[in-house]
Amino acid sequence: MTKRIILALIFCIVCFFIVWQPSVEAYSNKTYNWSFKPSRNNEPATTESHYIELLDKYGGFFIGDTSRKELYLTFDNGYENGYTAVILDVLKDKQVPATFFVTGHYLETEQELIRRMVGEGHIVGNHSWHHPSLPNVSDERLERELEKVKGKFTEITGIQEMHYLRPPRGEFSERSLALSEKLGYTNVFWSMAYKDWEVDKQKGAQYAYDQIMKRIHPGAVMLLHSVSKDNAEALERVIDDARAEGYEFKSLDDYMLDKQLKPL
Repeated sequence: MTKRIILALIFCIVCFFIVWQPSVEAYSNKTYNWSFKPSRNNEPATTESHYIELLDKYGGFFIGDTSRKELYLTFDNGYENGYTAVILDVLKDKQVPATFFVTGHYLETEQELIRRMVGEGHIVGNHSWHHPSLPNVSDERLERELEKVKGKFTEITGIQEMHYLRPPRGEFSERSLALSEKLGYTNVFWSMAYKDWEVDKQKGAQYAYDQIMKRIHPGAVMLLHSVSKDNAEALERVIDDARAEGYEFKSLDDYMLDKQLKPL
């Protein structure tokens, strides 16, 4: 009887600690599709207040300092369509920094371009290995998607760190933001973009130029796709004319440094 009483007491104590242990923080996995509201006359874009709250909470951003005429040029590289080298040529000639968000497919097939990006002073960011919707995968899968990209990037370049993440498809949740932040990533969305990724529906360099120039604004995080022939052909003119309007092209690292140094 005594043995039974002792076992019962042990069982009760264990149950008590299971029930009353501090709960693990739970994150909402409601999926959001990134969107922004462009303003007229090259004024800064805005987005949903709830999106801003989530980005502020987990260290992400979609726009730079809107008091400065600075532009942050970013490209999404899911696959190669023959234009990234042209884009790199223009960036090198104009001394403009950019960030290239790459997938696993790109890392496996375009290693020379990856090395060139790094060698010419650009940032390579994480766009996940398979390009899934991050809110739709498990915690373990999300970590694998990001760590596999980082590991392959290190293998190719020798660089150990990767700091920036562009969520595939622009889909995110509080959970995906929180987990990726814990893995060391800053989620980077965008405040300027246009429909440029349909390679069979390109409309010419002038069209790309017009779409970009009417959307740039102080602090703009520019999203372009490197598969676009129009973008490659318009880029030099965009850079020249943006500079003529007083804009300066900065890197994401510049923004993060400025943000850290800004007084509270």
